Amino acid sequence: MSKKQDALEYHSSGRKGKIEVVASKPCLTQRDLSLAYSPGVAEPCLEIEKNPEDAYKYTAKGNLVAVVSNGTAVLGLGNIGALAGKPVMEGKGVLFKRFADIDVFDIELNTENPDEVIKACQLLEPTFGGINLEDIKAPECFYIEEELKKTMNIPVFHDDQHGTAIISAAALTNALEIIDKKIEDIRIVVNGAGASAIACANLAISLGVKKENLVMCDTKGVIYKGRTEGMNKYKERFAVDTPLRTLEEAATGADVLYGLSSKGAFTPEIVRKLAKNPIIFAMANPDPEISPEEAHAVRGDVLIATGRSDYPNQVNNVLGFPFIFRGALDVRATTINEEMKKAAVFALAELAREECPDSVCRAYGNVKFSFGRDYIIPKPFDPRALLRVAPAVAKAAMESGVARQPIEDMEKYVEHLESLQGKAKEALRMIINKAKADPRKLVFPEGDNEKILRATQILIEEEIAKPILIGNQDKIREKMAELGLDFNGSVQIIDPATFERSEEYAQELFSLRQRKGLTLTEARRIMTRKSRTHFGCMMVHMGDADCLLSGIDTHYPETIRPALEVIGRQPGLSSVHGLYMMVFKKGIYFMADTTVCIEPTPEELAETAILAAEKVRMLDIEPTIAMLSFSNFGSVNHPQAQKVRRAVEIVKQKAPDLIVDGEMQSDTAVVSEMLQKSFSFASLKEAANVLIFPDLNSGNICYKLLHHLGGAEAIGPILMGMQKPVHVLQRGDDVSDIVNMAALAVVDAQNS
Repeated sequence: MSKKQDALEYHSSGRKGKIEVVASKPCLTQRDLSLAYSPGVAEPCLEIEKNPEDAYKYTAKGNLVAVVSNGTAVLGLGNIGALAGKPVMEGKGVLFKRFADIDVFDIELNTENPDEVIKACQLLEPTFGGINLEDIKAPECFYIEEELKKTMNIPVFHDDQHGTAIISAAALTNALEIIDKKIEDIRIVVNGAGASAIACANLAISLGVKKENLVMCDTKGVIYKGRTEGMNKYKERFAVDTPLRTLEEAATGADVLYGLSSKGAFTPEIVRKLAKNPIIFAMANPDPEISPEEAHAVRGDVLIATGRSDYPNQVNNVLGFPFIFRGALDVRATTINEEMKKAAVFALAELAREECPDSVCRAYGNVKFSFGRDYIIPKPFDPRALLRVAPAVAKAAMESGVARQPIEDMEKYVEHLESLQGKAKEALRMIINKAKADPRKLVFPEGDNEKILRATQILIEEEIAKPILIGNQDKIREKMAELGLDFNGSVQIIDPATFERSEEYAQELFSLRQRKGLTLTEARRIMTRKSRTHFGCMMVHMGDADCLLSGIDTHYPETIRPALEVIGRQPGLSSVHGLYMMVFKKGIYFMADTTVCIEPTPEELAETAILAAEKVRMLDIEPTIAMLSFSNFGSVNHPQAQKVRRAVEIVKQKAPDLIVDGEMQSDTAVVSEMLQKSFSFASLKEAANVLIFPDLNSGNICYKLLHHLGGAEAIGPILMGMQKPVHVLQRGDDVSDIVNMAALAVVDAQNS
């Protein structure tokens, strides 16, 4: 299928277009209807009449943005009109929702009269918390935004101007650091004099570029003092007293070349005449003024960015507008001012200097990103952008006096932003906060693994755990140097071959395993050379560490076996068990046993349920347990169903305080309406959040399908039933997975 057909089918298949309105309150019963509309709706109306600020309390105004366009300058398409531009405006709404959970109505105005656009926006102020002007041609767009900012008390932001300016300014800030030039010393040429170009020039000057060091060009050449052809008052602000008349003349010796013009505008000759280590931002869409290949063919010292996603350093507005509006809306800012824009610039610039998460690298074909010539701005799908830019913008709004509802606790605000990214972020933040309250000593047997080392840096910086790395000290320090990591002496590195307690460990292992065929000689070899996992488990056993996390380089049994041999399961248990925390957008479910017990007995199933309940309570969640089967409460009298039925009886006997029932089918367990309608006698009155599977087959299959096809984030495996905390990593885990599991191991150690 051609790209054209792909695009047309994407927009036309199923529900037409890309957006829909979804009710945020129930409207299922007559009572719901009377509250949603007449007569109940009169109450909030009267409250708002008395206090207009209550509109933010009783309506969606505070999270609603209008994307307003007249279609006179649609991205790459020109003046195609308001109606033809509607797909773009719907797309803008999708981006607002996807990246910042902001609701949008797209409003296409069938007029080219700027005063009519102004009037329409002014009349819409009661409806919206902010207005995003989009795809309106210059110079009218400048006049429209200026007038609206003067007359309206909600944020008005023309993204075609300021979005590109903010992202490119962040890129410029980092590019100058890389080539070691100061912003006040550089000469910059801006090719283009439309909305984006003028905004880019204004922001560059605001950040420190000297006005006399900036030359702007349009299709007629250099904008100089005294020029009359093709001029307007917005271009006039950038007219300079210079003999230069062409782009090529202006570019000679320039440090920075901004392109907001058209394909091919930057010739090899122009690139050749730039200063040493030149910066080129070729931002024309869809094709840049010069491609990176063409620029590098001319000279090797070029640092280049484009608007294209298939090249490094993409200047993409989606890094800005969703998060800028998020911060502005959350403090009820009356405007988006220069201070807020600069705050966004610096937040994005700083983010690019941090280590890029594995999840982002995977989204771009497992390419490793590190701050440098090919990575000067974050990637659009970096989830941290919301958490950095929105708070920075909100703080700038408060400090500059335009915030009507200041944020009192910025740390809690960041946690709220994480919750907007889904239940997974909220759940993980809860676990991490619990770990940070009382960090414990966590041993990593695979101490020389790159991912473990990178995770260790985060654990130290965030004060989540006190990591201990096992391995050859020289090798670990060499790897740290390669990765640019510095633990500042906060990490204990232990080499089993030289550890002063290795003989004591060997004697203890021999004592534990001498009647299992282990000799003292073999115990010494295991402790000093053979198995770092055994050594790490012995550290936990002997009290030199509080918990262990291992398995990034090994198979699952290779971690469990040493743990059982050294630490052992809790007294009275028949087995250890595996649990996964499955995080969906609308809720969290715990599933067991998904990793250990292949064919559990009724007693083992009961153990699984009781242990799972303990782990869930450890996370401050009250467990409601469903024991799963293909049968519903005796509907099938099969031995497999009988096994589950018996397990329920055992759980109720051993832990009468638990809310548990079964045997039941999986839909009965998770659909509360089905449970209440057909099985009102059940102990469960609402959907279960802990699902106990009858065997490893069903549990393992189910959690993997939900993870890969159902969109659930899988956190685990959580090993249950050990005397001391031991947890297992999966071979494909990335750094964030390791950090999450480390936090969970610390919380487990706190509770053990």
